[in-house]
Formats: sequence, C-alpha cells, structure tokens
Amino acid sequence: MPGMVVTVAIEQGSKVSKGQKLFTLEAMKMETTVSADADGVVASVLVKTGSQVETGDLMLTYE
Repeated sequence: MPGMVVTVAIEQGSKVSKGQKLFTLEAMKMETTVSADADGVVASVLVKTGSQVETGDLMLTYE
C-alpha cells in the first residue's frame, strides 16, 4: 500500500519472529502495521521514519 512510514520498530541485526511488528504505515489518515511473515534476522532496513513508500517497495531484507 502506498503511504508514509510512521514508525520503524526494528533495526539491522534485530532477531524477529513471525507476526512481530516491523513498521507502521500511514495512508489516507489510517495507520497499518506491517508484520514479519517469517522468523529471521534483519540484514538491512531500507526505509526510515518519514519515508514515502509505494506498493511493492522493498523495506527490509532478512538474513
């Protein structure tokens, strides 16, 4: 979904579990939580608070 990154709840090197909150996006004055779809370790975070994102944009990578 296109929108703006409101919060980034993880950082590079963070261990994440399936379902864990990663980001909060705001679009059309509504907030949406983006959660991890699998367990892993965050290799890189490609967005920061205030970044504009479009549908399909890569926001992070897992190791």
